Amino acid sequence: MIATILWDFPNHIPIAGFQLRYYSLMFIISFVLGQYGMQYVFKKENVNPKLMDSLVYWMVGATIIGARLGHVFFYDWGYYKNHIGEILMVWKGGLASHGAAISIVLAMIWWSRRIAKKHPIWTLDRIVIVVALAGGFIRMGNWFNSEIYGAPANSSVETVFVEAGRASIERGYGENIKSLTFENTENLFITDSLNYPVLEAQFRFIGLNEGQTEEYVNNYLERILNATSVDNANILPYPSANAQVYSDQNGAYASINVLGVPRYPTQLFEAGAYWLIFFILALLYLKTNVKNRRGFIFGAFLVGVFGFRFFVEYYKEIQVSFETSMSLNMGQWLSIPLVISGFYLMLTSKEYSS
Repeated sequence: MIATILWDFPNHIPIAGFQLRYYSLMFIISFVLGQYGMQYVFKKENVNPKLMDSLVYWMVGATIIGARLGHVFFYDWGYYKNHIGEILMVWKGGLASHGAAISIVLAMIWWSRRIAKKHPIWTLDRIVIVVALAGGFIRMGNWFNSEIYGAPANSSVETVFVEAGRASIERGYGENIKSLTFENTENLFITDSLNYPVLEAQFRFIGLNEGQTEEYVNNYLERILNATSVDNANILPYPSANAQVYSDQNGAYASINVLGVPRYPTQLFEAGAYWLIFFILALLYLKTNVKNRRGFIFGAFLVGVFGFRFFVEYYKEIQVSFETSMSLNMGQWLSIPLVISGFYLMLTSKEYSS
């Protein structure tokens, strides 16, 4: 093991009473950089710069709508078929990259034919370069949100996500809890299946003395963690742990050991892979003649991004319960036709003019 990353980070930035979520910020950064990238392409190939505004609108709309519908129909239709009114409530969470990929392709076909008067593959060969860049930032947004993380495992670099655990504990104690912090003790609780990092959790309650603080932690913490085990799979009770109670200028507080569940940091794996793919596609466009071969760069994007997506799914936690009975999960099944299409485009690509 090289390092255990204790990911104890808020998912938003408070700004004048408004919460800017890092996931939203990563989306904004990706679209801004993507716009600059396509402006460079337009200038390099003497394309009318006035087309940029409409391209941005179609890309943003296709990405959000497609990703949302992808989640609804590919992953959670069992719920949304009975809650149709919630389908467009993007702020409640639930986006799928495969849905975004399909929607972007359809939107670029329409935009190319009706607005830009370009061959759709010309557009796709160029737009996917910045889409790969955006994919890396979006996965970093998942990292900040402590979501779409890896399966439990001891790896060279492992992550313990504590934000969801904190939220579930705070819900369990209700309005009585004032603060809860976690620190890595550098110790391990060794079992046959996993070596769990031991975390020190420090509790402060509102208006409780030392005896009451000790009672609250010892009597309720294990119950709370066990009761929320479905929602919180990242913090577990330490066997037979007892709280130690202290006092300082801020009053009584309790310290008790808990177990952090180590996971593969798959969001970082994906972000790094997508940025590498962006670098490779940019080099292909700038330094070779393959940009003149219809569909080659688009095909390379599909093979690289969704080929890696197929591979990394083996290291992820399943997202929905029905995947437990599948030989391949939903992300892998959806990736296969896209990878095959990518190989086909690369092998059949021919010279074309814009």
